[in-house]
Amino acid sequence: MPVIDSKVSVSVTKEQEQEIKSRLGQAISLIPGKSESWLMVGIEDNYHLYFRGDDSEPIAFVEVKIFGGPNRDAFEKMTAEITDIFGDVLGIAADHMYIRYMASGDWGWNGSNF
Repeated sequence: MPVIDSKVSVSVTKEQEQEIKSRLGQAISLIPGKSESWLMVGIEDNYHLYFRGDDSEPIAFVEVKIFGGPNRDAFEKMTAEITDIFGDVLGIAADHMYIRYMASGDWGWNGSNF
C-alpha cells in the first residue's frame, strides 16, 4: 500500500504526469515488498510553495507513505530516484525538494483494515 503524493510549484503536462507516474511505479520496487500494482500516485501542480522565503525557482514536496515499518537503506535509494525523476521531468533542483517518508501498520482498504 504505498502512496506517493507530490506538490510541485510548476505546471505539469499530461505527458509529464504519465512519465512521473511510470517512473515512480518502477522506483517503488526499491522498497522491499512494494510494487506498482498497489501504488497510488498523486501529483498536485501549480502549488504555492516557498523555499527559503522564495518562490522564484521550481520546488517540490514529495511524501512517500507505506504499509509496514521503515527501511532507511531503501528510503535512501528512493530519495535518489525521486530526486532524479522530478529533476529530469520537471527541472526541479535536488536542493529545492523535500521528501518525507511515513511508515505505518494502520491502513484500511476495501472496507476493512490490514
